[in-house]
Amino acid sequence: MKYSRLLLGTLVIVFALWIIVAEQMSGTSANAFVNARLVTVRSDVAGQIAIPSRALGARVGKGEVVASMTDPLVDTIRLNDLLMEQAFLVSERARLEGYQEATEAILELLEKRSEVYSVHRIEELKIRLDHARQRLALIEGQADQESDLNEALDAVGAVTDALPGETRFPALARDHARERVEVLEVALRAAEDGVFLGDGYNDAPNAQQRAVELRSEVAATAAAMADVEGRQEAVAARVALERQRVNGLTGGDLASPVDGMLWEVLAADGEHLERGDPVLKLVDCGSVIVSLSVSERLYNSLELGQAAEFRPLGETRVFNATVSRLAGAGAATIYRNLAVAPGQKHLERYDVTLQVSGLTDVPGLSCGIGRTGRVFFERRPLDWLRRVF
Repeated sequence: MKYSRLLLGTLVIVFALWIIVAEQMSGTSANAFVNARLVTVRSDVAGQIAIPSRALGARVGKGEVVASMTDPLVDTIRLNDLLMEQAFLVSERARLEGYQEATEAILELLEKRSEVYSVHRIEELKIRLDHARQRLALIEGQADQESDLNEALDAVGAVTDALPGETRFPALARDHARERVEVLEVALRAAEDGVFLGDGYNDAPNAQQRAVELRSEVAATAAAMADVEGRQEAVAARVALERQRVNGLTGGDLASPVDGMLWEVLAADGEHLERGDPVLKLVDCGSVIVSLSVSERLYNSLELGQAAEFRPLGETRVFNATVSRLAGAGAATIYRNLAVAPGQKHLERYDVTLQVSGLTDVPGLSCGIGRTGRVFFERRPLDWLRRVF
């Protein structure tokens, strides 16, 4: 019994010493802290900056307006010239439209007059043809009676332009009457087809001739309007491009490129800035990392991609991590674009960077820049107990 107690006490002491030694000798770092990349928002044009009032550390969403630039001295001469050219084309198109409307109105009146003339001209030709046929029938019906023929020729000559000698030569009078009938028939057919004959030429009315001219003018005006419309489209495209250029030079809103946090304001509200001058710095909460330093012995045992564990101070949860960068001693330059710079003691050791999975999903740690914790690179005897608590 006495030896069993001694043996049990010895085992307990050995186990406790093993735990203490293993815990202390395991690869660990106590100066780990949460870090993230910085994003600098710069002025896109020269001008006056307007920055809304925000407290440092305020959360900023991606696409949210963080400042605005205004340049009242931007060159707009080219844009004004294009706008004037566009106005001239609008005026020219309005003039052509007015001229075309007036021309079409006059053309409509002329076409109505021409239609009236055609109706009455055809009616006139029909009447003349009817009378010519009656005279021809009268002459041919009385040709066998010599005494009556002379009376018929006298009657025909009284109402027509008789040829010389018709009263003396009945055959000539008969042929003249037939000619008049045939000529009037031809003139009537032509008039019904829209062509008016008179003494061997086209006897179209003045209204119809003027209507033909106006139709040509209407067609020419339509072509001119089409040309103006094409030039309007070309000028409108040039105006849009020039307006976009001017708007870009005039300034506008500066939006946050990331979901993050306002870290540093580099310009005062109302200050005049040149193009490319820094306005403010934002912390990119989507690029959260863990920075730490280790001893030379531990540093030389690490490899890229090696697994590790990160436990923030005051938290019971342990996060799985991976070694993403081994910067070595004196790694001050790599912190120029990071939110938190290392201290002097940190730089005297060997710098390591971790990618921690799941850290951005925890409220309070998603952008907990500066939060400290411990990092473990090896398994320890009490890991099971830490996971429980």
